[in-house]
Amino acid sequence: MRRGWHVDVGLAAADLRPPLRTLAAAFPGATYLLFGFGDERYLLHGGSGDLLLALWPGAGVILITSLHTSAVSAAFDVGAVITLDLTQPQGTALQNYVWQSLQTQQGAATSLAPGPYAGSMYYPSALSYSAARTCNTWAAAALRAAQLPVHSSGVIFAWQLWPQVERLQRHSVTGP
Repeated sequence: MRRGWHVDVGLAAADLRPPLRTLAAAFPGATYLLFGFGDERYLLHGGSGDLLLALWPGAGVILITSLHTSAVSAAFDVGAVITLDLTQPQGTALQNYVWQSLQTQQGAATSLAPGPYAGSMYYPSALSYSAARTCNTWAAAALRAAQLPVHSSGVIFAWQLWPQVERLQRHSVTGP
């Protein structure tokens, strides 16, 4: 999903497997969970100074947004959603990447704060955010972890990732 300058990775709640499935309990009735990465300073505290500080390494957060709709595209503008069919190993690898991006304690992820959208929450990330690892770099790396032919090197902005994802959709790439 593309939200302007930001790309999220979405998964059907019914397809979640442990340990990522444990997060679904915090979003009862969700049909989809969207995962996005960001800078804690900027997203939780805001302000132009925090936006500039986001260029340097700092704490990252994962924003999880729940959708209660049968079609993700119903929640976004036309052209802002690309659906990719993944094999089971690809889906598992993608879910593992998302889970490993979360800061966990004793095998559990705990929310940090409510998110900006209805049905969304911030979770602390195990990864730091910086100009070298932005939300879009993270999304590209998540797709790369799923063995999809995308590159994350040099991806900072959504416009650098989105054409790669559109290409995947056009070629219906599902991996080996």
